[in-house]
Amino acid sequence: MCVVELQKLRHDRTELCTRAIQPALWLLIFGETFSRLRVIPTGGIPYLDYLAPGIIAQSTMFIAIFYGIQIIWERDSGVLTKLLVTPTPRAALVTGKAFAAGVKAMIQAVVVIVIAALLGVSLTWDPLRLAGVVLVVVLGSAFFSCLSVTIAGIVLTRDRLMGIGQAITMPLFFASNALYPISAMPGWVQAISAVNPLSYQVDALRGLLLGMPSYLALDLVVLLGAAAAGITAASCLLPRLAR
Repeated sequence: MCVVELQKLRHDRTELCTRAIQPALWLLIFGETFSRLRVIPTGGIPYLDYLAPGIIAQSTMFIAIFYGIQIIWERDSGVLTKLLVTPTPRAALVTGKAFAAGVKAMIQAVVVIVIAALLGVSLTWDPLRLAGVVLVVVLGSAFFSCLSVTIAGIVLTRDRLMGIGQAITMPLFFASNALYPISAMPGWVQAISAVNPLSYQVDALRGLLLGMPSYLALDLVVLLGAAAAGITAASCLLPRLAR
């Protein structure tokens, strides 16, 4: 299932190019501007370095969070019904699509890493740490794509899914540590950040790419648990989407 999903990418490679524009603007405009202002505590590292892992997580989330639209399209075209009558477990169908979203997000992350390196961000090139980055990006994207499929199974239409997706992406982004440390947030935003998987993804990426202090073991446990919960929820709602 994952390979089938990735084969679709060969027919529309421009998607990755157009999706690279937004993270590039975040790094070039927001990152460069706030590097000059120096108003955000970053633990002694340049703000652009601090921002880069957050933008990687943001760009991969934005790819995955609208993945349910593709599921609705497959339902409308009859593909989903044909898949569900095969002996393939529903969890396998969802997992294949989730990790296909993860691989797409990894391609996007590579683009952001290249842009960050060109801007002078001090990133690690240790193979083991980069392998950890791949794992973190894939797990985070798997959760957000399954969240999208779960929402699609509830609302059942593309328009509603688009509206909900647009309504939750920016709150998830701003209620994370992607742009600023959690200690700088109001108490109620810190509470949201504590249950936001994006915060754990960003924390893991900062630890792996920049060598900053992080809770890597906790981050991986949370991301694994979130991905498993997302796959379970999406698998349960997939038949409802096909009715």
